[in-house]
Amino acid sequence: MTDHKFIGPAPGTTPGATTVARGKGRALPADLLKDASRRLGIMAMLAAVLWTVATILYHLALRAMDHPGWDRPLSSDAFVVPGVIVSLALYAYTRRSDRDPKLVLDIGLAYMVFTAILLGMTFHWEHVETGMPITPQLSWIGAITLMFAAIIPSTPMKTAIAGAIAISMNPIGMLISRARGTWDFGPASNTLLMHYPDLLLLSVAVVISHVHTHLGHQVARAREMGSYKLGELLGAGGMGEVYKATHRMLARPAAIKLIRPEVIASSSETSELAIRRFQREADVAARLRSPHTVELYDFGIADDDRLYFVMELLDGMTLEQLVRTTGPVPAGRAIYMLRQVCESLEEAHACGLVHRDIKPANLHVGRVGLHDDFIKVLDFGLVKAVNRPEDGLTMATQANLTPGTPAYMAPEVVSGATIDGRTDIYALGCVAYFLLTGQLVFQADTVMQMLINHASATPIPPSQRTKLQIPSGLDEIVMACLAKNPSERPQSAATLSKQLAAVKVEAWDEEQAAAWWRMNR
Repeated sequence: MTDHKFIGPAPGTTPGATTVARGKGRALPADLLKDASRRLGIMAMLAAVLWTVATILYHLALRAMDHPGWDRPLSSDAFVVPGVIVSLALYAYTRRSDRDPKLVLDIGLAYMVFTAILLGMTFHWEHVETGMPITPQLSWIGAITLMFAAIIPSTPMKTAIAGAIAISMNPIGMLISRARGTWDFGPASNTLLMHYPDLLLLSVAVVISHVHTHLGHQVARAREMGSYKLGELLGAGGMGEVYKATHRMLARPAAIKLIRPEVIASSSETSELAIRRFQREADVAARLRSPHTVELYDFGIADDDRLYFVMELLDGMTLEQLVRTTGPVPAGRAIYMLRQVCESLEEAHACGLVHRDIKPANLHVGRVGLHDDFIKVLDFGLVKAVNRPEDGLTMATQANLTPGTPAYMAPEVVSGATIDGRTDIYALGCVAYFLLTGQLVFQADTVMQMLINHASATPIPPSQRTKLQIPSGLDEIVMACLAKNPSERPQSAATLSKQLAAVKVEAWDEEQAAAWWRMNR
């Protein structure tokens, strides 16, 4: 149940251009290798099916041609069984996500050679009439060598060595057939003359591997941001992509968020707004120091002019994933989490900043250091400075960048009225409602209806929408947070935190949190 999540902004550091490491030792990106290992598994499953189907069709063809012995197993059929078993075993091996993709691909080359051995024996084991003409021909072994080079990335040297061993299985199979007395094909040199087209396919396979490797290295170079090297893609949103990353000198794991290329390439107005929002997210995160606010490590501009910032890599899941996966949480645990969010918001509000997009998907829970159930507030891209102009980022000008999420949007945001820290308090009340009940405060078929509900409808108390026990004090606090009039809500995050601490409920502590994560991680 562990999920790596990226986020937010970081201490203000000097933006720097991406540097590109040179040299032949550059590794291919991990996500490309993982994709290739999945393809290898699919190929292995397909091979198991083909071994079986081809054998059945071969016997049916012999029957149609009135060939003697079509109704009994041929001695070459014995090679089909290990082919099917090994193919299925490789498929099962590649299904495990914790496999090292480099090792999987090396095993794939060994599997290619093993398959070639079986094919060489299958084609040449049975009796062949003496004097059968020897003519150059392409074989299945040559085709498989080409297929592996095209689908499974490997170095040209590995492809050349494994491919040479594989295509030699046809000549070796012929020599074994002659030694058994089943085929007299003349001089031994005929084995090479018959299968020289496979050598041509091997040369093409080596070229394909070289192209594969070169393209992979280009991707690796493009994914280097400053002192960080990008790895697998962790997620993508409307504006940015997030990759797992590692600092080249410190080996510190991190997450890098990039503006999506198509956002920058879109209309000038949308591009400008997206870039401004992205920069502001980094700037805000750099100013906040709460341990419950995601930490920003670096910020800069890549060689291709894409903006990026580097954040801490979090281990765990969002509150949305938590509730969707395991259901509503007990009241004590909900209070334990909500108070941590309050600590982050208290600092932001003290700096005159309103998050504007507090929701379960932007609240991450997991392990930080020795602490479990540790909350991190993510995504400050919509933060608003209360005492400063909005820099043109109003609802009227943001065609594609809505200021918040409808299911968690305060009435004053819907109406376009002035907002302040109490707007985040309303959203946090919606989060509390979701944690306790597993349901949204309001259900609606359309976004407009959802906004109208938040602006005017009276919510049902959370205690009436769940079978879990919710203390009356907590019920009242959540309903107070959802008040339409901001003056009727808790007036600050600090006040809300104190009210939550005063609720009489079975407490949730770090020991219980650690036990929960041991069971569910």
